[in-house]
Amino acid sequence: MVEADEGGFRGPKRINHVALSIPSDLLSQQGRADLASFFNDVFGWAELDMMTIDGQRMIFSVNSYDRFVFLLADEAPMSCPPGLPGDHFGVQVDSMDELNIVLARAEAFRAGDDRVEILPYAVEDHTVLKLHAFYVRYLLPMSIEVQYFELTPG
Repeated sequence: MVEADEGGFRGPKRINHVALSIPSDLLSQQGRADLASFFNDVFGWAELDMMTIDGQRMIFSVNSYDRFVFLLADEAPMSCPPGLPGDHFGVQVDSMDELNIVLARAEAFRAGDDRVEILPYAVEDHTVLKLHAFYVRYLLPMSIEVQYFELTPG
C-alpha cells in the first residue's frame, strides 16, 4: 500500500471521467438525440452542447462540470462482450430511494425503447457493507452499474 506523503496525500480520490470510442453513426443527429434522451431521462445527465461535434464527439455532464462521460467516434470503436453485467463502469447514489428512482426511470425508458438492457436489482451482503446495485446498458458498448453502499452495524 502506498504511504501518504508528509501532507497526507496518497493519490487521486476519484475518477472524473470515462471515455468510450464508439461508431460514428451513433454520434449522428439521431444517435445523439437517442443518447441524450436516455441519459437525461434516466440519469439526469446533460449533453454539453458546446462540446458536440456532429459524427465525432459528444460529452455528458455527470451532474457536475468536473465529472463527465466522453463519447468519441472511432473507425475501430471499443467492443465489449455481449450480455450484462459485462464490461461496465459504476455510478453511486446516496440512498436506496435514489437507486429505486434511477431503476424506475430505466424501466420506464425500456418500456418505450427495447434497446435498453437491465440486469435486475440485487444485493451483495458483505456483513458490514451491503452493496445494492443494478446494471443498465443503452446503445454504448459498456453498461453502467448503479450502486448504493449501505453500512450495517458490525
